[in-house]
Amino acid sequence: MTLPDDPGIKVKVPFIDLKAAYLQLRSELGDALSRVMDGGQLILGHEVEAFEESFARYVGCTHGVGVGSGLSALQIGLAAAGIGRGDDVLVPANTFIATWLAVSEVGARPVPVDPDPDTGNVTATSIEAALTPRSRAVIPVHLYGVPVDMSPIMALAHSRSLFVLEDAAQAHGAEYKGRRSGSLGHAAAWSFYPTKNLGALGDGGAVTTSDPELARKIRLLRNYGSNEKYVHDVKGTNSRLDELQAAFLSVKLRHLDAWNARRRFVAASYLQGMRNPLVMLPRPGSWALPSWYVFVVKTERRTELQRFLRERGVDTMIHYPVPPHRQAAYADLGIPWDAFPVANRWCDEVLSLPMGPHMTDEQVEFVIESVNVFR
Repeated sequence: MTLPDDPGIKVKVPFIDLKAAYLQLRSELGDALSRVMDGGQLILGHEVEAFEESFARYVGCTHGVGVGSGLSALQIGLAAAGIGRGDDVLVPANTFIATWLAVSEVGARPVPVDPDPDTGNVTATSIEAALTPRSRAVIPVHLYGVPVDMSPIMALAHSRSLFVLEDAAQAHGAEYKGRRSGSLGHAAAWSFYPTKNLGALGDGGAVTTSDPELARKIRLLRNYGSNEKYVHDVKGTNSRLDELQAAFLSVKLRHLDAWNARRRFVAASYLQGMRNPLVMLPRPGSWALPSWYVFVVKTERRTELQRFLRERGVDTMIHYPVPPHRQAAYADLGIPWDAFPVANRWCDEVLSLPMGPHMTDEQVEFVIESVNVFR
């Protein structure tokens, strides 16, 4: 993302600097590219296997399965657990629409859950209140890289025989009570979209789990329902992480902890330095060590703040302006627009500030100054 060349802008702060990450790793990424091309195996080869093993180990699971995207990871994870037509799946009312789309793709019905007003994440209490007789699964989303309070949710899931699929697409390296996100539910779905903390140079995703039978089914489903060429045991799909992206991800995985440490420094600087009463800062639970995929503040004057920051050269984004239940895609569910007031308020007030491991100290300080002088 680039900003206009305006000599009046004191410091230019892009929302995230993907080019800087590439420049840092250009040599390593080039070596990975050469290794894949020299090897001649482009689909489901050694690079995918190596990344699956290292990423699962990093997360704290025994199995990792690479797929084509984060949406595919969610959809295949649900399908492997037997979730389908006639089932209800509880999902956050405020999340990226992919969480809901995965439920729809397996033929189940998404049942929205209003989030906690402080963290924006669902809780065991809000999930329990939304349960229906057909509830079979829950997808807690570690929104913005801030872990959900998972222990009560897993206790509820055990008592109600619910399958828990973490949507960890924004939580690479986040921790909950000393354990990494993605190892807390029955399985976890990951996205490697380029802007993620662990991002590919294209699209990609994965499912992690410590359930060997679930992992076996996921491997079948991602590859036409086949473990042996031209032998198809189930009706599967084509959603495979390719060798080149796996090789790139293996390179980036080695740098993830250091990059997350820098993100946490930026977040800590924001939390300590921002003192504008018009802007509400994030409040993660005491159990959480966020990965800070994005740093999201809330304000009732979002349009004005966003314009003010843009004029000063500070790029921002909104994650997410319209909740799924207010999208035309889900008009068929007949959910009133005002049914989830907490989610609606989050969507109306959130603003994502610049965040990334390659922000300079000068840029961090300028964002803090810019937010503080807003009136």
